Amino acid sequence: MSKINDFTEGKILSPLIRFAIPILLSQLLQTAYGAVDMLVIGTFGSTADVSAVSTGGWIVTLALCFMTGLAMGMTVLIGRAIGQKDPQQVGRIIGTAIVLFGCFCFVIMAALIVFAPQLAALMKAPQAAFAGTVTYIRICAGGLAFITAYHVIGSMFRGMGDSAMPLVTVAIACVFNICGDLLLAGKFLLGVKGVAIATVFAQGVSVLASLLIMRRRGVPFSFSRSDVRLDRVIASDLLRIGIPTSAQDVLVTLSFIVIAAIVNGLGLVPSAGVGVAERICSFVMLVPSTFSMAMSAFVAQNYGARRLDRAEKALACGIAVSLGVGVFMFAFMFFRGDIPSSWFAAGKADVVAASADYLKAYAIDCLLTSFLFCFNGYFNGLGRTRFVMAQSIAGAFGVRIPVSYLMSRQTPVSLFHVGLATPCSTFVQIILCFLYFFLLKRKNKSENTKVVL
Repeated sequence: MSKINDFTEGKILSPLIRFAIPILLSQLLQTAYGAVDMLVIGTFGSTADVSAVSTGGWIVTLALCFMTGLAMGMTVLIGRAIGQKDPQQVGRIIGTAIVLFGCFCFVIMAALIVFAPQLAALMKAPQAAFAGTVTYIRICAGGLAFITAYHVIGSMFRGMGDSAMPLVTVAIACVFNICGDLLLAGKFLLGVKGVAIATVFAQGVSVLASLLIMRRRGVPFSFSRSDVRLDRVIASDLLRIGIPTSAQDVLVTLSFIVIAAIVNGLGLVPSAGVGVAERICSFVMLVPSTFSMAMSAFVAQNYGARRLDRAEKALACGIAVSLGVGVFMFAFMFFRGDIPSSWFAAGKADVVAASADYLKAYAIDCLLTSFLFCFNGYFNGLGRTRFVMAQSIAGAFGVRIPVSYLMSRQTPVSLFHVGLATPCSTFVQIILCFLYFFLLKRKNKSENTKVVL
């Protein structure tokens, strides 16, 4: 039977790392899952195909960000229930989440299928890649229910302190996606259509396998069909926490989509180059992203148990480990970004050069995200998702988009300068996070003093 891990007692660093390692492996496989699409299409397809998968992938990611943001609300509520020693509440939370996610998923799926051409046009997809972009969006949208369920299962178990089950889930999906890509896009040369079909099929198999494993192993909470209903109180709490997180993820992703559209306007090679760089960046940001997710569950449990001292120590530990890895990533990406770029664009020297130039800017961000991602996970765990949303919007629309646009208007255009918009945004967000952290600390100290008096 799956078990619940209690993070409210004992050591902090070692349990946090043990919890984070399966998440890191899951993230690695998840990233490899997406990277395989680009590797295969870069090897067997054209530059236009690479651009289509990259551009269409942004739209699909935007839809997923909304759903996974809501799933963060579920993670936090489950974590609090565990911290309060109330596992029976977990079943009711999951049942309500199933109803909500089902409704949202249907609406988003229909919208993507109907408006795929308009979305490709908004993205300024190059003419040669336009049809492929529409195809990729529609096929992935058709399987959105599987993709959503896949992410919800992972969020559910992370809230219980179980990071091993999501690893199994993503491993199954990764294996089937690799096989599907090689078969459909590599052997049968179906191009964009092939990698999209492989993605949906792999997610579907993973969800089915996960449900079978859960049924066989059992779960450490009561759950029945009667729990699958809309509990208004739980739904309200889930939306209160999840909607700001969804809005944050959607708006941040939207800012990157705007940047992608700006780059698409520069031509096919810059479009493909940035698409390759973004895939590589998803690997580069794995460690801070992992600690952000681990931090949310760890902090949520300690918040439920009123152990904010442990939550703060976990934040410090996460930043320290992430920064140590970030220094290495900075050096490699800044000076030798051409090496990983060549893996995704074999034989396309112009695309490799464009990707390597863009990666230099992301190398700087490797140092900064060690702070930002851990802060975001900490505040999400406290349920302060509105602040996370606010500072993310400020960074995205107050810094990232304006800077990238201004840099794209320079002559000659440098993708490195365009990419500098991201670390500039991160720096501003970190300042806001430090200010809010000390504001909360001062507020909690004042409240504790009043209680003592």
